[in-house]
Order: sequence, then C-alpha cells, then structure tokens
Amino acid sequence: MITLVANLKGGAGKSTVAFNLCVWLARQGKKVQAYDLDPQCTLSDVVEVREEEGFEPQFKVYSRYKQPNADIDEVIIDVGTANMAGLKRAVSIADRILVPVAPSQADVWSTQRFLYMISGIKPDKDAGREAPPDVLTFINRADTHVAVRESDEALEALQTLPGIQVLNQRLSQRTVFRRSFSEGLAVFELKPRGKGALEFNQLATTLYPVDAS
Repeated sequence: MITLVANLKGGAGKSTVAFNLCVWLARQGKKVQAYDLDPQCTLSDVVEVREEEGFEPQFKVYSRYKQPNADIDEVIIDVGTANMAGLKRAVSIADRILVPVAPSQADVWSTQRFLYMISGIKPDKDAGREAPPDVLTFINRADTHVAVRESDEALEALQTLPGIQVLNQRLSQRTVFRRSFSEGLAVFELKPRGKGALEFNQLATTLYPVDAS
C-alpha cells in the first residue's frame, strides 16, 4: 500500500508522522520503502541520524519516486506543496492520503483548500490507479490540557468536510516527539511506556489493523 503523508500547511508534523510510521512498520517485520519528496528533506535527515547511530530496524529513503520493488510491503511518501510536481505525482499513485492537522481554525481552512486542490488530480491509470486515493485526517499536536477546547473544535470542524475519513486518534503536543525525532528514534523507542508511544501505537494500529496482532 502507498500511503502519502501530506498537508498544504507547513508545521503540521507530517515528517514526524511519516518517520514514526516507517519505524513502526519495520518493527512489525514489514519491508518499508520511504520517499522524501519535500525540499526541506526532514525525513531524509532523521533517517541519516538513525543510520549513523546504528539503530535498528533501518529502512531506505529516496528523494525521487521510483516503482517499489516487488518485495516491498509498504510505501510511505512525505511531500509538501513546496514540491508541487512531486505532490501531484504522489497523489496520482497513492492508495490513501494521511493528513495531519494541527488544532487551529487556520489549519482547518488550509486542510479544506488542500482537499479541494487534490480533488482535481486524476489517478494514474498507467500505475494501476483507477480511483482517487482515500483521504484520512487526524488531529496532530493536540492540546494536553482538558480545559483547552481547540482540539475538539478542530475535530468537529474536520467532520463537516466531505469526502474524508476523520480518525478519532490524536497525537498530542509532547516534548517526547521532538526529542525522539532529533535522536533518530521513534517515540515508542525512546519512551516505550510513555503517553506519546501509546498515542502513536493507537494511530498506527488504526491505519494498519492487520498488523495490530
């Protein structure tokens, strides 16, 4: 399956999500191939740190898309609108698009524009795509204080947008996500019993339910 992690707005945390998904899948025994089509190359940088530190499991990340080898189980693509050609190409071949959304009205508006933009991209029939990709979205960098309502309000706003699946799972704004990422580790590797690890495992098993066993 080809999963594209993308968003129109910067700062949504897509590279962190993509990296953690890659590591999670690799730890499930899946053969993962990653593509970093974002000019900022954040995913490539963290994978390089992981390789230098010798953390296992490892996986390859490519800066240009090419047809995955037949033995590859899962493909993760990280791309933003800074590479519009790469984004359009990725949308045309993806099975699904995962859109992390920060809890603000500006991010909801941006997501709405993003959905409109990708709706005009036709599936690549030469790549075997007959239908547009499924679009899934979730709240990323959610508030951790129960008195703050922005995350709930953003979720409710996303649920009014047509043609998408809004996941109830959230990733909160936690220091452990930034710290683990800078060290080349997934959040569930740095603090396996932490709240961040629990949140991410819930998201990952929702996206890949077969692998939950």
